[in-house]
Amino acid sequence: MSASRIYVIIPAFNESRSVGRVIRDIPKDLVTEIIVVNNGSSDDTAMVAEDEGATVLTEHRKGYGYACLKGIEYIKPNASKNDIIVFLDGDYSDFPDEMRSLTTPISQNLADMVIGSRANANRESGSMLPQQIFGNWLATTLIKQLYKVSFSDLGPFRAIRWNALQQIDMRDTTFGWTVEMQVKAAKLKLRCIEVPVSYRKRIGVSKVSGTVKGTILAGYKILFTIFKNL
Repeated sequence: MSASRIYVIIPAFNESRSVGRVIRDIPKDLVTEIIVVNNGSSDDTAMVAEDEGATVLTEHRKGYGYACLKGIEYIKPNASKNDIIVFLDGDYSDFPDEMRSLTTPISQNLADMVIGSRANANRESGSMLPQQIFGNWLATTLIKQLYKVSFSDLGPFRAIRWNALQQIDMRDTTFGWTVEMQVKAAKLKLRCIEVPVSYRKRIGVSKVSGTVKGTILAGYKILFTIFKNL
């Protein structure tokens, strides 16, 4: 198997206080390029990311999935089948220096997709709100029952081989992004594993779980996506 290039996609909406820390903590000897997708921010997210050496793309359409798809579109012209794409949030809740534990199983051809599980590791108290914990439990329980694949988390910190990502053919533009990837991977019988990752309180307020509206919309979209892809 040819050597893998590793690309990191960081969707970011008003993360000027945290995105610089995220970029600085990424192991530079590991990755080929860090891509920050500025998703309609009204703060200095783009400038901070550029100052830290990241490639900055602009996606004006609001939505986590839109931002991730923009990053994929950018990588596509030069991608090879064994390249690895890492998705990482810009809020500094994950530990970017743990990235190697996600990419190694793929580079060693032991997995096609690796999910960083917050359920199985060191999680700071209060870093996940009760609605997030319940939502993860409900979604992963349904996936196990309906798709016969066991996950413990829908964590956003994840790595996937490029040709597997192309097989999955991601379409979701908002809250269903992570669960769409997992249920489609299950349907395709891709080799999916989880590795424990640490998790801390994010910098700033979550745009999803930090509001009642965001929580309800995310919950609906996640459940809709699980059943839609049956």
